[in-house]
Amino acid sequence: MIDWDNLLSGSDIRGIALGDNCNLTNEVIKCISIAFASFIEKKKGIIIKDQIIAVGHDSRISSPRLADIFINGLVSVGAHVYNCGLCSTPAMSMAPKILSCTSSVEITASHHPKEFNGFKFFTINGGLKSLDIIDILSIARKSYFPKSDSMGTVRNVNLIQKYTGILKNIIKKELDFSSPLSGIHVVVDASNGAGGFFANDVLKPLGADISGSDLLNPDGNFSTHSPNPEKQDSINHIQKITLDNNADLGIIFDADVDRCFFVDNEGIPITKNRLIALVSKMVISEHPNSVIVTDSVTSDNLKHFIEKIGGHQFRERRGYQNVISSAKDLNLESKMCFLAIETSGHAAFEENEFKDDGAYLAVKMIINMVKLKKQGKKLSEEICDFKDSVESKEIRFDMDDEEQINGFLDTIKEECPKMPGCSLDEDTPEGVRLNFDIFEGKNNYKGWCIFRQSAHDLSVVLNIESDTEGGIEKILQNILSIDVDKQNM
Repeated sequence: MIDWDNLLSGSDIRGIALGDNCNLTNEVIKCISIAFASFIEKKKGIIIKDQIIAVGHDSRISSPRLADIFINGLVSVGAHVYNCGLCSTPAMSMAPKILSCTSSVEITASHHPKEFNGFKFFTINGGLKSLDIIDILSIARKSYFPKSDSMGTVRNVNLIQKYTGILKNIIKKELDFSSPLSGIHVVVDASNGAGGFFANDVLKPLGADISGSDLLNPDGNFSTHSPNPEKQDSINHIQKITLDNNADLGIIFDADVDRCFFVDNEGIPITKNRLIALVSKMVISEHPNSVIVTDSVTSDNLKHFIEKIGGHQFRERRGYQNVISSAKDLNLESKMCFLAIETSGHAAFEENEFKDDGAYLAVKMIINMVKLKKQGKKLSEEICDFKDSVESKEIRFDMDDEEQINGFLDTIKEECPKMPGCSLDEDTPEGVRLNFDIFEGKNNYKGWCIFRQSAHDLSVVLNIESDTEGGIEKILQNILSIDVDKQNM
């Protein structure tokens, strides 16, 4: 029995593609492929035999199998396919425009371990939303296979080459000379995913020194470190190769290149709140008084920084599609918004049609770095007055069902504000956010936390930050009555 509901993961389909627990079987993949074509027919009014669907994939071991079955499923019902092979998610998101096709699909599980895989879907209007995915899974559940008088066709297309050309032209236009990155040393860590092209085909041809770049070759085992740039082993690796090679900038991508983090020339990570602060300054310098849409887990210090440099922060529910949709809605209301960005490294610019694109973010960062270098400045100086948290942590609490999750959050909201030094923060789009100002002897522990429901599973996620060393332990002891050292954190 197929548990179709378990394949829903926010605005994606995601499951296990390797091992004994595999639920992305050939049968399931075929059903999903045909369901997607049927969904497009239903929503767009384009009959299946007139559809052209671009299909690409990341470097996972299971990706070629998933791609073959997906493509064969489409062809069997008369749809036509552009096979883009190894490709990044941002490139696939642009396929409907670049290739003038009906829709596109990226086969990826993003930052998840190697046994996972899944599907991200796009039309000319952007990525599908959670309700669309529910619709596709509902069609797949019925296992309805429309009959076709003829088979579809498959054409191999080098989409990543076309996408690479777009990125190079942006850099040339902004820096306005034939070898715009000459004298710049950038190391790239592609996490053995689909992002090796960025070093070899974007930076190097434009004159950049990319020596020391690592994990550029696709390897679905991800044997050196996690394909998640938020993990400490990933951060440690990009720090090391940046410092070892005396580079101006280090860039690390996740497996499908829709997000990235940075390390400056001194090895200091530009991640999470620091990343949002730096990118916000870039945007607000071009668009004063604009709104920056972020996810819900950003720090109060970030809010103050954005306001100080002449912008306004708008917090939205966690999830890159939520953040992007919110930015688009604000612009429809004539509230200027040019950036939607998450602490996880997802970033979308209005000038890039709010595409969720890690490589585009990297291009923007490099252009900014080159311009600053001509002025005798460094990237880190742009946020030298931003106060980052001293401590941060994320903890997950597994729950049995939605009822337990809601009861847990209700209890937190009711009981925690009764504790000394704790107050409820109403400025949150989801969950329960609390501020802390705890006095204990001569010490003053300040910080905040947010309890929120995970978008991907039955759990409550606690994001917590402190401006004081030891603050997280004190906050946790107050709100959970637990010994931090005895929790697997």
